[in-house]
Amino acid sequence: MRSVLITGAGSGIGLQLARDYAADGWRVVACGRDRSRLEQALEGVEAELCLFDMENREQTVRVLGAQAELDLVILNAGSCEYIDDALHFDAALFERVIRTNLIGTANCMAPLLARIKRGGRLALVGSSVTWLPLPRAEAYGASKAGLDYLARSLALDLSHRRIGVSLVRPGFVDTPLTRKNDFPMPGRISVQQASHAIRRGLSRGRAEIGFPFGFVLALRLLSWLPRGLWLWLTRRTPRSTT
Repeated sequence: MRSVLITGAGSGIGLQLARDYAADGWRVVACGRDRSRLEQALEGVEAELCLFDMENREQTVRVLGAQAELDLVILNAGSCEYIDDALHFDAALFERVIRTNLIGTANCMAPLLARIKRGGRLALVGSSVTWLPLPRAEAYGASKAGLDYLARSLALDLSHRRIGVSLVRPGFVDTPLTRKNDFPMPGRISVQQASHAIRRGLSRGRAEIGFPFGFVLALRLLSWLPRGLWLWLTRRTPRSTT
């Protein structure tokens, strides 16, 4: 039986991945901070619960260090907050997002990398936002850009152990996190569609998994615009704030 560990398995993409991998006969280790939330979300799903706060390095290393060997690790947990007033930059908000999305991911990797089997795979869930700078995304975008570089660098250093590294770059997915957004989300897809795209990409050993295709293509094309033109366009885009 193949095994997969998934962080952020209590909701959104992580929850759907846990459900789908369990349905496919995998041994699923579903990670989160809140036992009752995990139990409720995964009711009826054959999964092992793994409880820890990934921002607590000591706890994370202790709990994940007890895991058996794994075929696949998907580090999916993360958060999103926006900088609404760049002139009065919120350093505390920036630190929160970086601590969760980047440092928290590193805390998980520390005990887990040595537990991935030869021929296994590590997947980091980043974001398509890193294709080009977007308004209010200083904290979120910086954290996900860090994951981009982290994934590419790890791919080099883990290749001699035959551990593959995949960077997952979703567009907008209908999750509890994105439902808090106060702006239009073009190309938004369901968690079922996101899970299908991720699992298909991982099964094919893809180094980068971006979806949905049309949205990602549009971002890539826009990223080729001259910097000044993109700045001019964003100045004329209404900004919604809460």
